[in-house]
Amino acid sequence: MKRIHTDEAPAPAGHYSQAIEHGGLVFVSGQLPVTASGEALAEAPIGEQTALVMRNIGRILDEAGSGLDRLLQVTIYVPDIAAWPEINAAYARVMGDARPSRAVIPVRALHYGVGLEVQAVAATGAARLV
Repeated sequence: MKRIHTDEAPAPAGHYSQAIEHGGLVFVSGQLPVTASGEALAEAPIGEQTALVMRNIGRILDEAGSGLDRLLQVTIYVPDIAAWPEINAAYARVMGDARPSRAVIPVRALHYGVGLEVQAVAATGAARLV
């Protein structure tokens, strides 16, 4: 197992890694809309929060030799399911033609009062996609 860390995404705020690479896969820990310097963007529009989270995931995957185009599975936690159309639109803009499997899970609340958290699994550059 290899720990993945980049200063281009927020540092873990607890006892976990940004991501772990193992067996041709990268497991990205849940990412909140937090800047690399640690500022939570809870008051930003939900589309902006979504784009930031996906950029952070992209930076972590880049560090692992992977990328958003190699995502296999994405889990999105949302406290306000009414925000889903805006989240989905921002997600689609960032992802382009990539369409990994995805689950959307309503939750009561998220840390800092943010509008979403995203967890993901991707293939590494060494893994072969068919």
